[in-house]
Amino acid sequence: MRALDLKNPFGAAVYHEETVSSTFDIARELAGNNEAHGTVITADFQQAGRGRFKRPWAAGRGESLMFTILLRYGDFSSIPQAITLRTGLAVSLAIEELFPSLTGLITVKWPNDIMIGSAASSRKLAGILTEADGNTVYIGVGINIAQTEFLEEYRSKAASIIQYLPELRGDTRFELLEKILSQLHAEIENPSSCWRERLVQRLYKKGEIVTFANGIASMATDGGESECLVTGRLSGISPGGELLIVPTGEDRELAFISGELRVY
Repeated sequence: MRALDLKNPFGAAVYHEETVSSTFDIARELAGNNEAHGTVITADFQQAGRGRFKRPWAAGRGESLMFTILLRYGDFSSIPQAITLRTGLAVSLAIEELFPSLTGLITVKWPNDIMIGSAASSRKLAGILTEADGNTVYIGVGINIAQTEFLEEYRSKAASIIQYLPELRGDTRFELLEKILSQLHAEIENPSSCWRERLVQRLYKKGEIVTFANGIASMATDGGESECLVTGRLSGISPGGELLIVPTGEDRELAFISGELRVY
């Protein structure tokens, strides 16, 4: 493991490994070694990368930016609200900062994906996985950069930056990482960040009719909860990061705290 000479506004080290089981695994080891808030581990290749619901995250060596950042908080209540969504906002802003021609093509899909493309043909560009262990939070990020081919089952679902910028040359992973860390620091360390308003502006499927599966919904009026499959208009994000949907035929929003959009 070596330390990279990268700017990290969290004031902690950015480490790099060529091959790891997953950056999540190494981040947990670093936490056990008392590494500081904001420490980052990135790798060229993960042997057992994973995403939400334990879905595998596979990428060729050096084709993706893959990293995990460990964040330490004094107590659970100090963890920023909607930290995964705020990370998605930071990642999307950083991508557009480094690649200005992609501005307007990057959206955030609740709760943890970054999409690229037009409204009618967006595909997954990046995924975020957040886990907490006591007062320590681990945020893993994987961004497709240089892939020119995907497995057949993912070709209609996934995309990479080079597919939209075929003129892309050189290894841009660490330059993008610096910009993500800068944006992430601004989004989660600044109590006055207006993250919700800016996120809603780039929220995937905002204003469209969607189907939401396997979540726990609560009516704003009575606070009751039940598992459900809901079709309706995606209206926004609550201050706590819940997805807001107005079911078809109704005029009140449901607030979802877990589950996922059915888009494939």
